[in-house]
Amino acid sequence: MSRSTSSRISRIWPNALAVVLFVGFVFPVYWMFATAFKPTGDIISENPVWFPLDFTFEHFKTAVSADNFWTLVRNSVTVTVLAVGFSLVIALFASFALARMRFKGRRGFIVGFMLAQMAPWEVMVIAIYMLVRDADMLNSLIPLTLFYMMMVLPFTLLTLRGFVGAIPKDLEESAMVDGCSRPQAFIKVILPLLAPGLMATSLFGFITAWNEFPMVLILNKQAEAQTLPLWISKFQTVFGDDWGATMAASSLFAIPILLLFLFLQRKAVSGLTAGAVKG
Repeated sequence: MSRSTSSRISRIWPNALAVVLFVGFVFPVYWMFATAFKPTGDIISENPVWFPLDFTFEHFKTAVSADNFWTLVRNSVTVTVLAVGFSLVIALFASFALARMRFKGRRGFIVGFMLAQMAPWEVMVIAIYMLVRDADMLNSLIPLTLFYMMMVLPFTLLTLRGFVGAIPKDLEESAMVDGCSRPQAFIKVILPLLAPGLMATSLFGFITAWNEFPMVLILNKQAEAQTLPLWISKFQTVFGDDWGATMAASSLFAIPILLLFLFLQRKAVSGLTAGAVKG
C-alpha cells in the first residue's frame, strides 16, 4: 500500500466516525422537531414519514394552551437567569482572588469546590427538603434559585479561575502603573478578557439549571410553582397519547438552549479551552 493511499485512509476513518456520531446525536433532535410539525395522521402511520411535506402548527397551539404553560415558562426563566447571574457574580470575584492572591487555606478551598462539583446532589435532597420545610419556603422559587446557583457555582468558579490564571499579571500591573486602581484595572483590563470564559460558564450553568427537575419535584408540589422540565416529564398525564403536542412542547423547551448555544458557540468553546490551560 502506497503512502498516499495510507494517508488517505487515515483521514477517511476519523471523518466517517465523526459523521456517524453527528447523525446519532442530531437525528433524535431532528425527529422531535419533525414530529412536532407533522399532522397526526403522519405521526401514527405505520409507514414513518421521514421528511414531512404537510406542516401544521396545531400541536404547538395545543402545547402553549395547556394549563399553567406560560406560568411555568416564567418560573423556569426566572430561576435559571437568577441562578446563573448570581453564580457568575460570585465566581467572578472569587476566581480572581484564588488566581491572584495567596492566602492560608487556599488549596483546601479549591479542593472543597472540586468535591462539591463531583458530589451528586440527589443524595442531599432529603436534607434540603427538611431545610426548606423548616424555613416554611416550600412551593417558592427562592430555594430553587439558591440551590441551582450552588449547583453551577463550583464549575463556574473553577473554570473562571483557570481563565484568570491564563491572563498575564503584567497587563494588570501596567494598568496600575498608568494610574488605575486595582478595581479599575480589573474592570477595564481583566474583565473584557474574561468574556469568553464568562460565556462558557454561563452556557453550562444555563443548561444545568434549565434542565434540572428532581429538586423542583421535591420542593414544589403546587403546579403553579413548578418549572418546565417537570411539566415535560409528565407529558403522558398532560397530553395523553397526543405525541404531536408532546414533541411540540419538547421542541419549545429545547429552543432556548439551542439559540443560546448557537449565539455563544465560538466564545464558549474558546472559553472552555483557554480556561483549561492554566489554573
